[in-house]
Amino acid sequence: MILELAIIFLILLFGSFIQGVSGFGFGLIAMSFLPLMFTVKESTLLVVSLALVLSVSIAWQLFKHIEWRSLVVILSAALVGRVGGFFILHHFGELDILQVFLGVFLICVVVYLFKSKPPKPDTKVNGTWLPIVLGLAGGLIGGVFAVGGPFFVFYFLLLFHHNKYSYSANLQVTFVATAVMTVTLHGVNGDFSLGFLGYFAVGLVSVLIGSRLGVALFAKLSQQNIKKIAAIVVAIAAANLMVTALL
Repeated sequence: MILELAIIFLILLFGSFIQGVSGFGFGLIAMSFLPLMFTVKESTLLVVSLALVLSVSIAWQLFKHIEWRSLVVILSAALVGRVGGFFILHHFGELDILQVFLGVFLICVVVYLFKSKPPKPDTKVNGTWLPIVLGLAGGLIGGVFAVGGPFFVFYFLLLFHHNKYSYSANLQVTFVATAVMTVTLHGVNGDFSLGFLGYFAVGLVSVLIGSRLGVALFAKLSQQNIKKIAAIVVAIAAANLMVTALL
């Protein structure tokens, strides 16, 4: 039991540190390993609950950089997507096949992280259909697997390529709102168990330490190098997830 808690602590510490440095990555790291120990449903609920605490912590530190008007469209779409994600996770979250779907999605994210290039300064950002599509996709995937971050990252990198603090602050607000939606829906439907509280307590300490370390080094570390390291870790874990689920 102690060894299990120690492993969970380290996984969540690494994930929260990555999010503190790059603005996202907690869900990607955590969901690459936790489904090896729990079901996808249990893993998602733990990660989303901790992501709420983590995002509030980071958003509070970057509060003055939030640009509320830029959040209206993508956040509205994301909340609708979260409702869809709730129904899928609530009814099918115990199925092993979800691990395969999760692994495939994680591999796709890794490919994106390695191939994506910084946006051009003169890139014009669509303010209607683009945030709606990305918001719905991010909300749905995040509601099922707790890894919807890349969709929001893509949009906010385009919107705030000139200011990494505004990028991270608005990203965290989106995570906070969508996590509140997921936790509330699953809480009302009785999807949380008493055993969840012990893991949450361990994770809470972990994410508070990891996020503060990440934010403290935010201005000093190269975000691109951090993302590449995280991508390699995610790729290995994703392959392991798929193999484990299929055997």
